[in-house]
Amino acid sequence: MNLRDLVYKLYARRVEDRLDHAQVPKHIGVILDGNRRWARASGGTPEQGHQAGADKIKEMLGWCTETDVEVVTLWMLSTDNLNRTEDQLVPLLGIIEGVVRDLASDGRWRVHHVGQLDLLPARTQRVLKEAEQRAGEVDGILVNVAVGYGGRQEITDAVRSLLSDCATRGESLDTLSERLTVEDISEHLYTRGQPDPDLIIRTSGEQRLSGFMLWQSAHSEYYFCEVFWPGFRKVDFLRALRDYAARHRRYGN
Repeated sequence: MNLRDLVYKLYARRVEDRLDHAQVPKHIGVILDGNRRWARASGGTPEQGHQAGADKIKEMLGWCTETDVEVVTLWMLSTDNLNRTEDQLVPLLGIIEGVVRDLASDGRWRVHHVGQLDLLPARTQRVLKEAEQRAGEVDGILVNVAVGYGGRQEITDAVRSLLSDCATRGESLDTLSERLTVEDISEHLYTRGQPDPDLIIRTSGEQRLSGFMLWQSAHSEYYFCEVFWPGFRKVDFLRALRDYAARHRRYGN
């Protein structure tokens, strides 16, 4: 171990030792950004960048397990990403399918897909369904894999589902409009039944949500990290938790 690695290890341990687990966010959303820029800076191909980003996921989930996080939502592919050219999209989908299979077979985490399934190729749909069935009852962190996900689309789908349920019950639009609550829509989101994210982390230095969990993030704290996702280290993760613990959450009060 060289001096730099030793200093990093000692610093990470110091940050971890000072972390108050009672103040750890229970649900963390992560925008996995910067794979292609990491590859470009490293002299690699975009596909190598995406694979390096996929390899980082299990490492990060291990850190979440160590710090008592209960739910993690990973934004792997947006609805906008589906507009990429075939030569870009096909390898990326293959990498996503591989990491989802790996998460489901690991035995440590529950896997749940969030996103619009019917926008995805049949093979990707099958992988996501099988992963959820295989790891749906595992006693571990709930891992939401956001593939084919868009925040506006999620809200649209929630409203559509709510209206469909009302029609099935024979309820009129007038009646629905009179009694509609925030909770009614929340119950039809992809993440229904889950706590809203306490903390959202975005890597790569970009400071925007890009439509990630628009409904659920009303009271979330945000942490923007300069490092590209494949280069995200445990100390970066611990700094995000430390920063979150130091904040006073007001929930609009």
